[in-house]
Amino acid sequence: MKQSKVFFTNLRATPKMNLLQKLEKLVKKAGIEEIDFKGKFAAIKIHFGEPGNLAFLRPNYSKVIVDVIKAQGGKVFLTDCNTLYVGRRKDALEHLDAAYENGYNPFTTGCQIIIGDGLKGTDEAYVPVPCGEYVKEAKIGRAVMDADIVISLNHFKGHELAGFGGALKNIGMGCGSRAGKMEMHSDGKPRVRSKTCVGCGACGKICAHKAITVTDKQAQIDHARCVGCGRCIGVCHVNAIAAAWDESNDILNKKIAEYAWAVLHDRPHFHISLVVDVAPFCDCHAENDVPIIPDIGMFASFDPVALDMACADMANQAPVISGSYLAEQLAKQGCDCGKLDHFRVTHPETNWQVCLDHAEKVGIGTKSYELIEI
Repeated sequence: MKQSKVFFTNLRATPKMNLLQKLEKLVKKAGIEEIDFKGKFAAIKIHFGEPGNLAFLRPNYSKVIVDVIKAQGGKVFLTDCNTLYVGRRKDALEHLDAAYENGYNPFTTGCQIIIGDGLKGTDEAYVPVPCGEYVKEAKIGRAVMDADIVISLNHFKGHELAGFGGALKNIGMGCGSRAGKMEMHSDGKPRVRSKTCVGCGACGKICAHKAITVTDKQAQIDHARCVGCGRCIGVCHVNAIAAAWDESNDILNKKIAEYAWAVLHDRPHFHISLVVDVAPFCDCHAENDVPIIPDIGMFASFDPVALDMACADMANQAPVISGSYLAEQLAKQGCDCGKLDHFRVTHPETNWQVCLDHAEKVGIGTKSYELIEI
């Protein structure tokens, strides 16, 4: 397969060129203006950050991309889908509150924010995945699938299940509805937390397969009838229904790749990653640890696979920050930090390369890239 072009700029700034101007120059050099945005809906998929976490991308970066798209006549919005776990972003109202609290609003970004899978995480489109080995029909937030163009703006950082979070993770896991996220995280079907359940019956009303009954103010799920759609998770207002969280990390990574294919296939897409504040864990945490490596720079490409590969390569060439979680892991494992994969050392129970290999296999892009520095 032909090499993909990945454009890169470092984080040095001068009075004549600040970081926001460098980002604009980067995406234009990488070809974002080659996309026909005129009169079309463009979704910028971004992570708004869990309140309490301070490593998420500042909204200033998103406004640069919004302004570029608007200048091309595009109808642009920022989006993310609701989370599966219990936090501040599990329904659209709390999600919007969290986004506003972290500085994302129409005044700071220049566009509207739309939660991709609706109020309770149940507004989803079913997208066939003909190439899927594990996913035959992806459950994607409907607003994401209604868009004509997808742009991913990614904070590149560590991740305890995927190894790292980059473009593929932001798109694949991030664009899944709550039921889609359950499918990626779980091999099994949802269960009821009996101590939390109040027996309101909302889950039974939403179940199309009559798999849920309520007896003595306790919901019960008949797994023989349950098809694992996850809609009961979305409607439970006390978070008494949970996913099994039992999928292996390798299969999770492959499912992320297949979900990314569902989102990106057959429409224009473009991807930007900022390798800054590379914390060891996801921005879904309500806290962030110190970065494991110094800030690297900003990357852009039409190919999310090549982009993730380039970011990982440059991150692995960077020195380890003393006192970080990675430095502690290296000391515990007795490793030579100059010869090892930073993300495998940080999270030895998962292999991030599985996702990129599978994404390449299903045809999203290639790991082979040409790095062009501007």
